[in-house]
Amino acid sequence: MPVLRRGDVALFESKAIATYVDRVFPAPFVLPSDPKLLTLAEQWVSLVNTLVDRTIVRTYLFAYIAPGTPDGTPNRAAIEAVMPALQQQVAVLDKAVAATGHLVGDSFTFADINLMPLLHRLKIPPEGAAALAAAKRLSAYYTHHAERPSFVRPEPPAGAPRRGN
Repeated sequence: MPVLRRGDVALFESKAIATYVDRVFPAPFVLPSDPKLLTLAEQWVSLVNTLVDRTIVRTYLFAYIAPGTPDGTPNRAAIEAVMPALQQQVAVLDKAVAATGHLVGDSFTFADINLMPLLHRLKIPPEGAAALAAAKRLSAYYTHHAERPSFVRPEPPAGAPRRGN
């Protein structure tokens, strides 16, 4: 869970932290100042945090990492059951980024920041990788934004010890 501590401010949850950082520090801003674009960003954040996260992370990826099967192998029944919803949501996201390469307007916003880690994990198992690759515009969106220094830098090098290990 992300946490921010700064002076007498202690926050948890990505959205609250992003809002604070956006209001306290100078540009670049990740929350649009235009009310229409701001509400569209909020809409995408909400959709990703409720529906898309539940499909991609809490159902599809958990079928791999916490399968609940007697032998610990991926839960194929759960994977097959969630694939239609996963493919439908990937198609919606593919269409959403088609015009500008962003979820909202023509700039990188918190809506994009919020989606990128889910796409990063989606591409690891084979069905997710295939679904993302088939969504050409979403795949290009991911590839482009995954090159951002702020996205590359937090990923530890392969084989690096992780905190708590």
